Amino acid sequence: MERLQQQMEFIQEVDKLKKIGRQSYLTDSSRKENDAEHSWHLALMAILLSEYAPKEVDVLRVVSMVLIHDLVEIDAGDTYAYDTEGNKTKRQREEKAADRIFNILPEDQAKKVRDLWEEFEDNETPEANFAHALDRTQPIMLNHASEGKAWKEHGVVLSQIMERNINIPKGAPKLWDYAYENFIKPNVGNAIKE
Repeated sequence: MERLQQQMEFIQEVDKLKKIGRQSYLTDSSRKENDAEHSWHLALMAILLSEYAPKEVDVLRVVSMVLIHDLVEIDAGDTYAYDTEGNKTKRQREEKAADRIFNILPEDQAKKVRDLWEEFEDNETPEANFAHALDRTQPIMLNHASEGKAWKEHGVVLSQIMERNINIPKGAPKLWDYAYENFIKPNVGNAIKE
């Protein structure tokens, strides 16, 4: 029962992800999404859009990565993509959080979850490349749906968006082309000023 107790404690702990706010608005602009909603959305995207990965990917591995990758934000908080100062300490804060949160699990599962998180962070495997492409495409889509609302609030400019998303084509070139043409370009004159 000790193993089950550890697993249940972890599951209860990660429920806190529902309280971690992000900067992207929902498609109706009524409020900002939380990390749990973001992770769910990415998992669904992984299932539906895996055919756009440039190499065949293990979809369950991608889904696992996108569901795990933001759990560290329970302790570390969500660092906005364009927050220069916050991003300087992000990795250190997230590693400390990973040590605490993942180690609630039994040792074998803690290692498996930590390995998936590290794989996502390293962004070197086809699965991690695709997971990253989804993680970057989803907020672009939400910003488009909200007419660039979060970008406007933070004064984000096109060059920042292009720099931040330079690796999307590595994980999903067709998704990048679609996102650029349908989500970014339409908002350049409206929401993003250099």
